[in-house]
Amino acid sequence: MTDRVLRVQDLAVHFKVREGPFFNAKTYTLKAVNGVSFELNAGETLGIVGETGCGKSTLARAILGLIKPSRGRVLWLGEDLGKLDEEALRKKREDLQIVFQDPLAALNPRMTVRDIIAEPLWTFYPRIARVQVDERVRGMMKMVGLLPNQINRYPHEFSSGQCQRIGIARALVLNPKLVVCDEPVSALDVSIQAQIINLLKDLQKKLNLSLVFIAHDLSVVKHISDRVMVMYLGRAMEISTQKALYRRPLHPYTSALIKAVPVPDPRLARVQSDTGLTGDMPSPLEPPTGCVFHSRCPFMVKRCELEVPALRRMENGDWVACHCAEELDLTIGKTST
Repeated sequence: MTDRVLRVQDLAVHFKVREGPFFNAKTYTLKAVNGVSFELNAGETLGIVGETGCGKSTLARAILGLIKPSRGRVLWLGEDLGKLDEEALRKKREDLQIVFQDPLAALNPRMTVRDIIAEPLWTFYPRIARVQVDERVRGMMKMVGLLPNQINRYPHEFSSGQCQRIGIARALVLNPKLVVCDEPVSALDVSIQAQIINLLKDLQKKLNLSLVFIAHDLSVVKHISDRVMVMYLGRAMEISTQKALYRRPLHPYTSALIKAVPVPDPRLARVQSDTGLTGDMPSPLEPPTGCVFHSRCPFMVKRCELEVPALRRMENGDWVACHCAEELDLTIGKTST
């Protein structure tokens, strides 16, 4: 995994929002994504985690060109996607696919499995023979764990887990290089979640896929990611390898998220019961000054209120946006700092 395929540089997505009475409404700027940078290598999985409303899905759509960024660049294989015209960007979509959160809502209820999976093929190769399409569709169904004789069934005849397999088959039928998984298991039962994650891992090895895996559950991301980016109010708080992140997080917010994950051991649960988080996440329309996390951080100092921490590289090669990162010992399992 040495070939860099995706580079995101200072990406921001801002929306104008009007609030108040119709004639006296005020216009606010909602900074859904505010200066996020990261890189992704071939065959690598980057997990993106954070609370609901932190900008994960908006970031995913901006990467794929479904939302126009307010600033920043998305470089795919060294080419700036923001400088491409509509037709050129459309051609790039063959390599850039997405798996959606709600498996049933993402499928057209009036289309059979054959038509759903074949739709990308007809879009990019309108003259392809139907025999080739059926052969490819049946092959993809077998690859994702569906029976080829189910090809003429409709989405309502499948379970949620099977519908997500159909969505995965549709995303992979064009042999893309990058697949963005936007919370693909959040609507599934726990046992089915494990099956879908294992399926994605197997397909990644077979097809040399690069994955961006979005979730709000750190326990889910742990089993599939090579590296993890933690987001809060549109900003990247930490980017670390999976092993380092769960052993010794560098940012207080990351530590709090890890400690909030339920554990089956009662003794360990008591040690991790204090998550360090107080209150609710502030409104993205009126984010805190300085570090956006300082209003909930137990280690906040005066500098945190005044100065936005830059995402900087640490000695171990990981990245963190915290003024006090060197001074904190957030090793999981310890109660002292």
